[in-house]
Amino acid sequence: MIEQAQHVLKHVFGYDNFRPLQQEVITNIVSGKDTLVIMPTGGGKSLCYQIPALLFSGITIVVSPLISLMKDQVEQLTQLGVSAVFLNSSLSVQEYQHNIDMILRKEVKLIYLAPETLLQSKILSLLSTIEIACVTIDEAHCISEWGHEFRPEYRQLLQLRSIFSHAVYVALTATATPQVQKDICNNLNLDDQNTFIASFNRTNLFLQVLPKKNPLQQTSQFLQNFKQQSGIIYCLTRRQVDELTAHLHYQGYSVLPYHAGLSDEERAKNQDRFIRDDVSIIVATVAFGMGINKPNIRFILHYDLPKNIEGYYQQIGRAGRDGLPAQCLLLFGYSDIQKLRYFIERMTEHEQTHAITHLQAIIGYAETENCRREILINYFGEDYSTDNCKLCDNCLSEKTPKTDVTVAAQKFLSCVKRTGEIFGASYIVDVLRGSNSAKVISNNHHQLSTYNIGLEYSKDTWMLLARQFIQQGVLVQDLRLGGLKLNANSWLVMRGQKVVRARFTSSANRSNKLLDELNYDQLLFSQLRQYRKELADKMDVPPYTIFSDKSLQEMCIYYPQNETSMLAIHGVGDAKFEKYGEEFLEIIIHYCAQNNIQEKQKNISKLSKIKKRKIDTRKYIVVSERYNNGETIDQLKSELNVTRNTILSHLYHFIMDGGKLRQDNELLALSGLSKAQKEQVISLFDELGFERLKPIYQACSEDVSYDELHILRIYYLIQAS
Repeated sequence: MIEQAQHVLKHVFGYDNFRPLQQEVITNIVSGKDTLVIMPTGGGKSLCYQIPALLFSGITIVVSPLISLMKDQVEQLTQLGVSAVFLNSSLSVQEYQHNIDMILRKEVKLIYLAPETLLQSKILSLLSTIEIACVTIDEAHCISEWGHEFRPEYRQLLQLRSIFSHAVYVALTATATPQVQKDICNNLNLDDQNTFIASFNRTNLFLQVLPKKNPLQQTSQFLQNFKQQSGIIYCLTRRQVDELTAHLHYQGYSVLPYHAGLSDEERAKNQDRFIRDDVSIIVATVAFGMGINKPNIRFILHYDLPKNIEGYYQQIGRAGRDGLPAQCLLLFGYSDIQKLRYFIERMTEHEQTHAITHLQAIIGYAETENCRREILINYFGEDYSTDNCKLCDNCLSEKTPKTDVTVAAQKFLSCVKRTGEIFGASYIVDVLRGSNSAKVISNNHHQLSTYNIGLEYSKDTWMLLARQFIQQGVLVQDLRLGGLKLNANSWLVMRGQKVVRARFTSSANRSNKLLDELNYDQLLFSQLRQYRKELADKMDVPPYTIFSDKSLQEMCIYYPQNETSMLAIHGVGDAKFEKYGEEFLEIIIHYCAQNNIQEKQKNISKLSKIKKRKIDTRKYIVVSERYNNGETIDQLKSELNVTRNTILSHLYHFIMDGGKLRQDNELLALSGLSKAQKEQVISLFDELGFERLKPIYQACSEDVSYDELHILRIYYLIQAS
C-alpha cells in the first residue's frame, strides 16, 4: 500500500519525498486505524488524508471550519486532476445541486463541509446512501475549550460514529498543547496510541521581536526588505488596521485591509486579490488567514502583541508554506498588554482564567533573552533545546554586557510599594521622574519620598529596566488589572541581599542568513511568474494552484528542456504537466537558447523512480488523433478541461514527432489577426525559422501575441508537411 501512496505522491502531487511523519501517518490511516495528527502549519497535513482518499474505494468527508479554506483546497485538488467538491452557502442553487449530483454518481473522492452543514439531517441522509471510507476533521483544536478557537458545533461530531461506523476517523491540527490533544481524543473517541506529533520546529522561519518604539517607521523599514513580495501584518483592532493600511497606501505599498468591520463582500474581495497576487500586503485582524493556503507568503509582521502563543504560532505558520525562507517580526510594547486586558475584562470569570494564562505565556515569549524557538516549541510539549538555533534574533544577537542596576531597582521597587502596588510601570516612572501630571498630583504622590528621585534615566530607559525587572522575577505584573506588585525577590533586592543586573541597550542582531538571496535565475523567474499570473487570471484561479514559487524557482535552477526533466521538478505531477508543462517548457527553452544556458541535471531520489510514468499512449498522440478525426480545438479544450494553449502544444508536439494533422482553415479562423498580419508572420517563419518564437515576436515589433504565434506556427507546419 505504501508503494501506491508513493506513486500518488509523485505522479499526482509532483513530490519526490514524503515530509517527516507523513508516510507513517498515511500507513496508519490506510490500515484502517483512527488517527490524530499534530503537525505544524506548512508541515503537509493535507497530504496525510488526501493521499489515503485517493487510495480508498469510497469517499472521504473533510470537516473544515471556513468556506475560504474549502474553496482553496478544492481549487488545488482540481488543478491536480483530483475530483473534489464542497457544499456551503457560497454556491448558487445550481452549483450546489451539481455537486450533490456528482456525489450521488460517485464521481468525487473528497467532500468538504463545515460541521454545521454536515450535521444537517438532509446531508447525513444523503451521505448515508454512499460508501464513506474516511471522516477527516481538520482544525481539530476547535473541539477543545482549551483551544484558542473553540467551536461548540465541533463537539457534536462524535455522533458521526454511529452513522459512518465503518469509516476511518482522522483529526488534524497545527496548534494543540497536550491538554488540547487529550480533549480531542476524548471528544472524538480516538485512541491516543495512534497520535502522531510532528516537530513544531519550522526551520525556514526566522523569529524576531523588537521593542515597539515608532511602529510606523519600524514597519516601513521592515517592508523595504520584501519589495513586491507577499506578507501579512496583524493588528489587534479594526481601527489600527484601517490607520496602518492608509499609512502604507500613502507610502506607495500595494496593501488592503481585512477585518470584521468590512462587508462580507469586501472581505472576500480583498482576500481573493491577495491570494491571486493582485495585492502584496494584507493588514488584518486575527480573523484573516485561517482559510488560505497561499504558499509564497514571505513575511508575517505582528504590529501588536497576539493574545496567545497558539494564535501567534498559527499566524506565523502562514509564512513560508512552500518551504522557502520567511521572516516573522513581532513589535512588542507594554501598552499592548493594556489593550489585551481591556478585552479580558469583558470575558466571563472562567474565560478570564484561560485568557490570563495564555497572555502570561506570550509575554514570556516576547520578553525572553533565551532562544525564542526553544520557548515556542517547548510550549507545545515538544522537548527542544539548543545552544544556538541560528534562526531567531536572540541566538544571532551579540549580547551587550549587563550592568549592576541594584540601586535603580531599589528606587523602582520602593516607589511601587509606596504607591500601593496598584499602578503600572508608566505611572511609576512618572513618579520617579517628578511628573506634574494631574493623576500624580491628585493622588498626592508628589509628596512621596520616591518622587523625583529617578532623573538619572529617561522614561524610555526606565521602561526598559522595568521590563527586565519583571522578566527577572524581582517584580510581578497583575495581568488582570495591570498593576505592579512586589514578591519575595523584591524584598531581597530592597534589603541589599540580591543584585540586579540589566542591559541598557538592545542587543545588536547579526544578519539572518536564511533571508540571503536564493541562488536561482531571477530574470527567468520573473518571466515564468508573469506568465503564471496571466494564465491564472484567464482561468480565474490563484497563481500558486498552477505552480508554486518553489516549483518555478527549481525551473530557474535546473532549466528543464523536456518532459522527463520537467516531471523531476518539485510539484510537477502528471496532471500539472499535461495542463501546463509544454507552455512553461517553451518559455524556458527559448530563454536558454537566447542566453546560451544548458540544462542542469536534477538528482532524482530513488523514491520518485518506484514507478515509471505510463506513456504507452502519449496524451499528445491521443489529442492529435481526435483532432484528425474531426474534433475542434474548442471541443477538445472543453472535454479535456485544459487551456487552448495546452491543446496547441499537444498538436505541435505531434507534428515535431513526425505526425501529420488535417489540413483545413480552423487554425486560421482561431487567429484574430488581420490577413496582412497573418501573411507577415508566415513569411517570417520562412525567413527566421519556426523553432523559436521570440525572434518572430520581436520582428513583429511585439505587436503580435505569443498565443497568436502558437496558432500560426502550427498552421505553417501543417501546410509545409
